[in-house]
Amino acid sequence: MAISSQKSRAAGLLLTIAVPLLSQQPSRDEVLRAMRRAADFYRHKVSTEGGYHYYYTSDLSYGRSESAEGPTQVEVQREATPIVALAFLDAWEATADREYLQHARAAAHALVRGQLCSGGWDYLIEFNPEKRKQYQYRADNNCGEDRKGVTNLDDNVTQAAIRVLMRVDRALKFEDKAIHEAALFALDKLLAAQYPIGAWPQRFRQPPDAAKFPVKRASYPQTWERKWPGPEYQHHYTFNDNTNVDAIDMMLEAARIYNDSRYRQSAEKGGQFILLAQMPDPQPAWAQQYDADMHPAWARVFEPPSVTGGETHGIMRGLMALYRETGDRKYLDPIGKALEYLKKSVVPRGSA
Repeated sequence: MAISSQKSRAAGLLLTIAVPLLSQQPSRDEVLRAMRRAADFYRHKVSTEGGYHYYYTSDLSYGRSESAEGPTQVEVQREATPIVALAFLDAWEATADREYLQHARAAAHALVRGQLCSGGWDYLIEFNPEKRKQYQYRADNNCGEDRKGVTNLDDNVTQAAIRVLMRVDRALKFEDKAIHEAALFALDKLLAAQYPIGAWPQRFRQPPDAAKFPVKRASYPQTWERKWPGPEYQHHYTFNDNTNVDAIDMMLEAARIYNDSRYRQSAEKGGQFILLAQMPDPQPAWAQQYDADMHPAWARVFEPPSVTGGETHGIMRGLMALYRETGDRKYLDPIGKALEYLKKSVVPRGSA
């Protein structure tokens, strides 16, 4: 959901800037030629092994992203490899020009090479042969425990990568073995990593011990730690940065693409977690993350246990998506209370 909305905003901005500069409406052929020039430039002049950074110097000698930099790395997060791959797919669907599909296929193969043995992706993919030995890359059969290999669901990293693989897999009629197997492997690992309550952690290496994570309804603790307890928060049930909502939305799409009921069941299990995680009155919203007792929990030093407005808005959109997909009104029931709470929480203009 986040990727498509970012792409729409970017396209709208480009049109807003470009249209007034045109002396006349461009022809369809002119538009198609411009699209191909841009796409071919990105694929053949900009990409590294089919993947992408956020930004590049004008001479293309250096690229960087939030976590990756240089000529042998690419970024898996947000405005990098996934969004470019999905733009190529959109162009192919709009034009039937298979060159766009081949560009998307190259990006998918870059993601295959960055898939970790734990099933998903971290922020960056390294292509330097020597440096790759530091990572648990499944393609290299390099799964030693002393290597880097944490699947990251934060910032839509793994969810977006899986979405690219699934859509390219479908476009190729499921005939590219490497892409098909990587998509299904990732989905299986994500199913295994889902907590009994239906949530996912921010990051994981292996499935959770179910006995340590009972199914409970969210509640307020008697007391809570006023000082930041430290950085070990990745195992918490996480809404931060839309983590669980992105996973639910991706599972719904997986169910449609592969016609596999397990993925739909996983999405609905994630929806059940959302219902259980709504805090009781007087704050019927949602927290960024919860501990195993379903209490709001610390994450980073600036993220104390609390309800949160941003994630609550994303959760409500996720509930509406579940309702559209299932027709079950239970996903709409929490939204009214949450909206009323948010309206009451508005800070009056000029009160700061």
